Formats: sequence, C-alpha cells, structure tokens
Amino acid sequence: MRTFAIGDIHGGLKALIQLLNTLEIKDEDQLIFMGDYVDGWSESAQVIQFLIELSEKVNCIFIKGNHDVWCEEWLRDGDVNKVWYMHGGKETMESYERFSEEEKRKHLSFFETLKMYHLDTENRLFLHAGFTSMHGVEKEVFQTTFYFDRTLWEMALTMDKRIEKNSELYPKRLTHYKEIYIGHTPTLNYNQYEPMNAINVWNIDTGAAFFGKLSAINIDTKEVFQSDVVKDLYPDEKGRNKN
Repeated sequence: MRTFAIGDIHGGLKALIQLLNTLEIKDEDQLIFMGDYVDGWSESAQVIQFLIELSEKVNCIFIKGNHDVWCEEWLRDGDVNKVWYMHGGKETMESYERFSEEEKRKHLSFFETLKMYHLDTENRLFLHAGFTSMHGVEKEVFQTTFYFDRTLWEMALTMDKRIEKNSELYPKRLTHYKEIYIGHTPTLNYNQYEPMNAINVWNIDTGAAFFGKLSAINIDTKEVFQSDVVKDLYPDEKGRNKN
C-alpha cells in the first residue's frame, strides 16, 4: 500500500485530477488530504463533489482546514465571514450557484465529518496547520489551533539542528511523533516550489491557491509529485489574494 499526503487544493479541480492521474492510484493506495479544499479557483464546489465520489472508490482521509471551516459555516447557516469572503469565499459561493439544496446538504455533511488530525499506525501525524501543546494533539485546548497555527512550522524551520533530541532544549512538541505532515503555510513564502522538510515536519502546501503547483508526497519514499502551475490551468482567473 502506498500512502500519499496531498496539499491544499483551493478549488483547483483541474490540478487535482492532473495530480491523481500522475499518481496512477491503485485500489490499495491511501490518500491523506491536508485540508483547504475550497476558496481560490472557480471549482470549489466541484472539488468537494469530486472528493465525495473519490472516497467511494479509494481509501481517503480528509483533514479539516480553516477555509473548510468557513465554507461549512456558510453552508450550515448562511454566515459569510468577511475574511473568508475576501480570501476565496466569494468564488466558492459562486461555484455553488448551480448546485441543488440537496447537494449542498451532502457537502455540508462532508465538511462536518472532516478530521482535525490523523495519527497512523507508525506514529505519523497529519493535520492542516499545527498544534501548541507540549504534550501533543490529544492535550490541545483549542481545536482552532489545528487549522490556524503557524508556530509549529516556524519553530521547526528555526530549529538548531545541533540540538539533540534527548536534550532539554529540544522542543517537546516535536518529540511525540515520528513525522508531522501539514499544509496551511505556502512554501512559496520561502521561495520554495516543492514540499519542504524541517526537522521531522513536512509542509505539503506548495501554493496551489496562488502561483504554485498542487503537490503530493509518498510518505514512505518521500517522492514528490506535482501538477502544472495551477494558475496556468485557470488562465482567465486571478486565484486567491495572497495577503
């Protein structure tokens, strides 16, 4: 069985289909999606429909991202978060114009069942953004941390590699898990166009919402697979506001 972690999609259905074709998925494979399925390109609702149908054929694990939370709130009660609207929500709402109320309810159910994190049998952790508890995800007080935190990644990036794991100076957050896989913070911020590794943390968000590609990584071999630059697949669109 191969297991792939797949980065933030942000409404780029064309990139997702292209990436999955490159992976040549087999029945026994597992796909772990890191969250932020919506907001950005014009096919957010179509991405959700595709993922629902994909999960009926392939073993999929879906993590919840912050953009998914905003879309879920809108589908549930019509609440339009102002920050969400400015950062892809407008395009997501427009993508739902041709979807029936029954289809929207099915999509709401999809969002409601997304996981905050996934821990596999080899003690590898998957979550959208990060966590802050020195005791691990089970002791995290605020669930919003799982899809908003950036301090885990920032800490991993700045870690002095000379500090040994058994040292008192070594961050306890990093000691609980064999590997940690995240999205949320585009590697484009660091002028990197492929998934990044810092200590035992892997960042799979390669900026598909902006001018990057959609990425997947085989978590055993660390082989990276990518779509074309997503904005080239949607030449008449601007994508998300990066601010």
